[in-house]
Amino acid sequence: MADISLTASMRTNLLSLQNTQSLMDMTQERLSTGNKVNSAIDNPSSYYTARSLNNRASDLNALLDSMGQGIQTIKAANEGIEAITSFVEQAKALINTAKDTAASKVAEVESKGTYAKDADSKDVTFKLTVGDKTAEITVASVETDEATGKPAGTALAAALQIALNGATDADGESIVEGEFAVTVKDGQLVISNNDKTVAWSIESKTADDTINGLTIKGEAPAAAPNTRTSSQAQYKEILNQINGVAKDAGYKGINLLQSDTLVVNFNESRGSFLEVNGVSADVEGLKLDNSDADWDNVDNKALDAAMEAVDKAISTLRTWSSELGNNYAILQSREDFTEKLVNVLTEGADKLTLADMNEESANMLALQTRQQLAINSLSLASQAAQSVLKLF
Repeated sequence: MADISLTASMRTNLLSLQNTQSLMDMTQERLSTGNKVNSAIDNPSSYYTARSLNNRASDLNALLDSMGQGIQTIKAANEGIEAITSFVEQAKALINTAKDTAASKVAEVESKGTYAKDADSKDVTFKLTVGDKTAEITVASVETDEATGKPAGTALAAALQIALNGATDADGESIVEGEFAVTVKDGQLVISNNDKTVAWSIESKTADDTINGLTIKGEAPAAAPNTRTSSQAQYKEILNQINGVAKDAGYKGINLLQSDTLVVNFNESRGSFLEVNGVSADVEGLKLDNSDADWDNVDNKALDAAMEAVDKAISTLRTWSSELGNNYAILQSREDFTEKLVNVLTEGADKLTLADMNEESANMLALQTRQQLAINSLSLASQAAQSVLKLF
């Protein structure tokens, strides 16, 4: 097809109209997308810089999710610490309750004993029966009370204490458990050990086979449930609950109360991070597993040991809670900082690529006006050619 000939003025106006349409197309794209840079063709430098900023903001947004989950993990562990602390404080109250009540005498005991002083010496033979075990003990050189001609009570008690602690039956087995203490109180020999306290009465006896004979008898009532044993049973249940809380305080597979480790990264290169080391917050880790000790004992050694362990556990739990609180504050601060940094990066990218909608709207209005003027100008330029028609 042969080229169509246009006058110079028409070609100039047509070119102007085409340029105006191109500008309108670009302005319409900016208005529809909201960006003044939609591709590398528009502005390579701004486009790739904005892409880099947006990519980093996207990476940090992914890390924000990790930080949020890390905060939740620490919160779960802290809730567990608070619950365990509450249980340990209950355990302490139970120990105090047990200490405020008297111990009962444990294990029913029927024991009999006699001793005889040899006429030609100061040796005394003591025969002791505990249950089905019997031992004969020779106590040497016991002083004699001059008034009664019988072994002096205090001297006998001292010598008997030494002898009883080594007493064994015919099979060589100890007839009693624990260390004996023998004293004289209100005319009675009081024999006590770690498991029982037995008051023994002293009675005169004139049997032919006993010289200066005395019979020493004693009996302790059977143990029965009491405040101490009840408190100990409740204490054991509390220990079970502590183990349960320590086991259940995990979040998304990480349990900081079962010695797990939490690692939270703060930047996309993984060069900045926080490592939270877990602890063993169960009964074994808190060193509270002494529930099998004998609470129902007059010496209170088991209760004192339990109290010491509980006090140490409370101190340890407070230290752990403080450490968790510090790590929580660190994560919270880094999360806030990262959120603000993401906003800065996004804002920077937007400044490079976003269009000013007011400006673009004004441009569109101006271009529409220019387009109308160009069309009118093109129409005027074509009138010279149309005048040829008047010749016909």
